[in-house]
Amino acid sequence: MNNYPHNLLSIEKSVKGRRGVKFNAPLKPSSNYLPSSMLRSKEPKLPQLTEFDTVRHFSNLSRLNVCLDTHFYPLGSCTMKYNPKAYEVLSALDGFASAHPLAPADAAQGTLEILFKLENLLKAVTGFDAFTLQPAAGAHGEFTGALIAKAYHLSRKDKNRTEIIVPDTAHGTNPATAAMSGFSVISIKSAQDGRVDIEELKKTLSRKTALVMLTIPNTVGLFEKDIRQIAELVHNAGALIYMDGANFNALIGSVKPAQLGADIMHINTHKTLSTPHGGGGPGAGAVGVVKTLEEFLPQGRVSFNGKKYSFIKPSKKSIGSVKSFYGNISVLIRAYCYLRQFSALTLKEISQNAVLNANYIKARLRKYFPAFFDYICMHECVFTLDAQKMNGVKTLDIAKRLLDTGFHAPTIYFPLIVPEALMVEPTETESKETMDAFVDAMIKIYEEARANPEALHKAPQNCPVKRIDEVSAAREPNLRW
Repeated sequence: MNNYPHNLLSIEKSVKGRRGVKFNAPLKPSSNYLPSSMLRSKEPKLPQLTEFDTVRHFSNLSRLNVCLDTHFYPLGSCTMKYNPKAYEVLSALDGFASAHPLAPADAAQGTLEILFKLENLLKAVTGFDAFTLQPAAGAHGEFTGALIAKAYHLSRKDKNRTEIIVPDTAHGTNPATAAMSGFSVISIKSAQDGRVDIEELKKTLSRKTALVMLTIPNTVGLFEKDIRQIAELVHNAGALIYMDGANFNALIGSVKPAQLGADIMHINTHKTLSTPHGGGGPGAGAVGVVKTLEEFLPQGRVSFNGKKYSFIKPSKKSIGSVKSFYGNISVLIRAYCYLRQFSALTLKEISQNAVLNANYIKARLRKYFPAFFDYICMHECVFTLDAQKMNGVKTLDIAKRLLDTGFHAPTIYFPLIVPEALMVEPTETESKETMDAFVDAMIKIYEEARANPEALHKAPQNCPVKRIDEVSAAREPNLRW
């Protein structure tokens, strides 16, 4: 794959006169539409290729892509689980895909029925009283939740609630969300066991606290065992608890967050409900709330009177609209398919298998890459390096070398509180055989670091792009060919 012609750009393969289709009588450019000053004086510099060469070029490019359909993708904190192809087909049905967002409710009863039933399913698995489906991503859901908390406190004429407390094990977007919402961000350090430091929380809570944002399980893969005590402390201080649902895949079917004391929570549908992830495309970050916060939800919710589905007129206290129209419908349809496919018992089995797989990888790699917090983990395990054994090899070197073995690298250098962090999340959809192959590759890399560290410093060797100077690339990016 590294020899001519596969490593060339399409423009470099261009040969003048080659084309996919030849017209016997091509139309001559007309001057009726554009003034002569705007017409080209010479041909655009575009690749000239046969149709066969074009197909082969892009087919070979696609084979270089790393994705869930081709590789194990153990990105911790991202939950790269399998996306069933049936959901893709169902969400693309013409009745859904061709519906105009300005169509009246009478002309979109099927879509509204799914939105109504999806909200009820989300309520059932979380314990919350109401949901908005409008947010377009997990972080967007966080932002929506913070605005709801702000509206709640202002409705009570409590204008002094200007702070949001964010533990250092929270999801990475939480501090940005708090700041974007107009709050001051108060960070608190974790206890020695990687969980919320109760005494530190007590000292930090005040009449200024509007919200405490907790990620459960947190970003070091641990469940907050003191969550009920935390909820009591926060509520006694007059504040609300926001539960970041990014890691809900480890809890679904086993725990209902509202019963733990959470007031607001978003669900990353790609992390828990098998909707697509990445690629810059649309996502969904549904937000659930307890009854006292329902009146602040964005517009776009659906009701059913037994005969007809219609949009609920938003409360005067609603925060308004956080996105155009009603959310990313095709993603929400996929999420609905997921929740309809599985029973409550199966959802519990899914979460248990996600936890089991993470602990299996953690146990197999314990001798080689120690877990920074060596407890039973939830959906993901976070490793660190023993510098004395690694001959100068860093986490980045391991990630680059892993690419040579045919695996995508895990998340590295996150969470920030773990030195040389390497975060692995296998999810429940990976087989034992795949996980064993990944662990074997990691062990081989460990042994290579001990015997021949230079091989890791020069990795990757087998990829189309070799090791680059990442510092220079970040500071002086070359974005042009």
